Amino acid sequence: MEALVVGAGVVGLAIGRALALRGHAVVVAETEDAFGTGVSARSSEVIHAGMYYPSGSERAHHCVAGARRLYSFCESHGVPHRACGKLIVASDDAEAEKIAAIRRQGEANGVVGLELLDAEAARRLEPNLTCTVALHSPRTGIVDSHALMLALLGEIEDHGGALALRTPVAGLKRRDGQWQAAFGGAEPGTMAFDAVVNAASFGAPVLASRTEDYPAERVPTLRLARGNYFGCTGKPAFSRLIYPAPRIDGGLGIHLTLDLAGRTRFGPDVEWVDGFDYRVDPQRAEAFYGAIRRYWPALPDGALYPDYAGLRPKLTGPGEPAADFWIDGPAEHGLSGLVHLFGIESPGLTSSLSLAEAVADRLDA
Repeated sequence: MEALVVGAGVVGLAIGRALALRGHAVVVAETEDAFGTGVSARSSEVIHAGMYYPSGSERAHHCVAGARRLYSFCESHGVPHRACGKLIVASDDAEAEKIAAIRRQGEANGVVGLELLDAEAARRLEPNLTCTVALHSPRTGIVDSHALMLALLGEIEDHGGALALRTPVAGLKRRDGQWQAAFGGAEPGTMAFDAVVNAASFGAPVLASRTEDYPAERVPTLRLARGNYFGCTGKPAFSRLIYPAPRIDGGLGIHLTLDLAGRTRFGPDVEWVDGFDYRVDPQRAEAFYGAIRRYWPALPDGALYPDYAGLRPKLTGPGEPAADFWIDGPAEHGLSGLVHLFGIESPGLTSSLSLAEAVADRLDA
C-alpha cells in the first residue's frame, strides 16, 4: 500500500512510522519547511498519565495506552525524557472533591500509582507547596518533543518512507480506486495513493472540505485557543509538575511545568482567538501571579516573564466541555483508504503512538 500522511507534527510522524513498520510505502507531506513547527513545537512537552478523561473516550484510551508506548519508545530510542511525577493540588474543600473524583476517574481509566496525599505528605515531596490535599501521579513525565519527532522520522526513513517539506496538499479526489492528491508549493502536481491520512491539525478541516465525496456535514468548525506560557527567574522551587484542580474553561488551569534542564515555566492559560498570533501579552502575567500563588504563595514579585504561546485546534468553544479526539475512518464515513483526524490537541503528544496504531488498523482492515 502506498500511503500519504498529511502533516508532519508528532501525530503525523507517528502514523507515518506505524505504516512504514507494517511494510507500507509512506510519504509524509508538510506545508512548512521543517517538521513539527505547529502544535507539536509549542506544547508543555508533558507525558500525561490519563486521569482526566471520561471512561470509554478516545482520549482516555489513547492517553493511557500512548503513555506506556511513549516511555518504552523513548527508552529504546534514546529520546530524552523523565518520569518526574505530578501533584494535582486543592486549595479548598470544593477542589478537594474534584481531586478525589479525578483519582476515581484515573483508576477507572487504568492509570496506576495514583495516591491521595494530605497537606503534610504533599509538603514532604515539595516543601514550597501550599495545598489542603494533593493527588500524586508518579508516572506523569516530560519529554524532548523535538528529539521524539526526530526519532520517529528516522524510523520512517529507515523503512523506505520519505518526508516532503514545503508540500501543501490542496485537495483529494477518488479515481480508479486510489486517492489523487493535488500538491501545491514550488512544484505543484498530482500523485496517486492507496490511502491518505489527514493529520494536518489546524488544516485538517480545510483539507476535509476539499476531499471529493466527503460529506460536508462531517467537517467540523475549527476553534482556536491560545495557551500562553510564562517563564520564571531564579532557582527552581519544585522538582515535580504542579497542577491546580481543573476548571471548565478548555484547559487544566495554570500549572507549573519543568523542562529537562529543570527550568520552570507556567501555563497554559486559555485565550480564545480568531487567528494565528503567537505573541504573549505581558499584561496577562497579573492573572498568572494570582493563580500560581494559590499553591506557591512565595512566588516573588517580578519573577515571571513572557516565554511562548501555543495554539490548540479545538472542536468546542468557550464554556463547553472538551470534545473527544475524532478519528473519522472508512467505517464511519464510507470512503475506503481515508482517515481524517480532527481536534487532536492535548494529550495528543502522549497519545501519538497509540493513535498511530489505531489509524493503521483502520487502513489495514
